[in-house]
Amino acid sequence: MNAPPRSSGIVICGNIGGVHNVEPLSKVTSLLHANPEGILPLVHAGDPVLRNDAARYEGQLGDLLADFLHALHVTMLDAPGVGVAAPQVGVPLAIAVMWDPGTENPQDPRERTAFEYRVIINPSYEPVGTEKVTFYEGCLSVPGFQAAVARYRTIRLRATDQHGNAIDEVLTGWPARIAQHETDHLYSTLYLDKAEIRSLCTTENLTELWSATADPADAARALRFDVAQQPAN
Repeated sequence: MNAPPRSSGIVICGNIGGVHNVEPLSKVTSLLHANPEGILPLVHAGDPVLRNDAARYEGQLGDLLADFLHALHVTMLDAPGVGVAAPQVGVPLAIAVMWDPGTENPQDPRERTAFEYRVIINPSYEPVGTEKVTFYEGCLSVPGFQAAVARYRTIRLRATDQHGNAIDEVLTGWPARIAQHETDHLYSTLYLDKAEIRSLCTTENLTELWSATADPADAARALRFDVAQQPAN
């Protein structure tokens, strides 16, 4: 997920496991060798790796896991983005990294609180409650565009970290959106699959026309798309 411009109980994502022609260890070995600085080339929409479920990570990378995670982290920061999933660099494994410094604006309607760097392996999420909120987001694999997406405001995220420790946490606001976006990548889903397509903007137009506030209400009225939340008073 690129950095933005200035029913409960139902598992939304689960059962990772796709059929892939690329042997992950060979792929990662080649990527790290070709990109010693750690910045990996991003795969863009239209590549089949983004449209097939990632394989569960079960130790396929061995001792290369730490180097690969470092490269994902560096790639995310360089993009810049707030998350990168392994398929976005052509590796069909259920691994992603996430981080966001947040915003200093306490009135940001996205609830964009600081989100510490973390690795998620074989993640799944489910909604906590039924509330959804709509905000613009973009994707490093779909450069040049952003669109409004209604996502669950609060989710329960389950995964393991790079050390094999269980992750089981409730996320709200922008961190929940990042986790949903990155986990969706591991299930062959791009954010555009869930977007209000009438909201689609070039990044330049979003910045020029609709960046005065993160609230998408003005854009929704002008472009005629729906938002999930109630209008702000």
